[in-house]
Amino acid sequence: MKVFRRFLVFASGPLLIFFFTALPALAEEGAQPDPADSPTGLIFRWLNFLIVFGGIAYLIAKNGGSFFRGNAKAIAASIVEATAAKAEADRELREVETKIERLDRDVAEMREEARRNWAAESERLRASGQAEIEKIVHAAQEELAATERAAQQQVREMAASMAVERAATLVNSRMNAEVRARMFQSFLGELGRGAN
Repeated sequence: MKVFRRFLVFASGPLLIFFFTALPALAEEGAQPDPADSPTGLIFRWLNFLIVFGGIAYLIAKNGGSFFRGNAKAIAASIVEATAAKAEADRELREVETKIERLDRDVAEMREEARRNWAAESERLRASGQAEIEKIVHAAQEELAATERAAQQQVREMAASMAVERAATLVNSRMNAEVRARMFQSFLGELGRGAN
């Protein structure tokens, strides 16, 4: 860039000089016949053109080569850098595509694992529920059996109580004073034999 700016500075100098020297001639244009139309004017125009063109060519030859070489090197470096960046971008793109493919597989695997886990959890809950139901049924059967035994015991006690009351009623109805006296005598006799 510096070379190009320097080139513009050097090239603008002769152009400015040309314009400043040409301005007075242009101002007098209407007063005299145009000297540019004469053969000498034509030669001077060609000489002027050659001098300006030669100066520009000289500046380009002197500074242009290094400018264009530097510019070419910068362009080549940019191309190399862009090629490396493109290769890196292509590599990253392949990695992303691979990850996306893996992501699809991973999602499918996660869904399958979730389905298996759900089925296993469902089976575990069903088995746990079944075990709880069996425990409740067993506890209810035991409670019913205990209640039945208690009821049977109460029935036996009531039957025994009723039998004793009935027997007492029968014994009292058949017992009179004479039977009581004999029983008492028999009891005393057995007591006496047990003491000897």
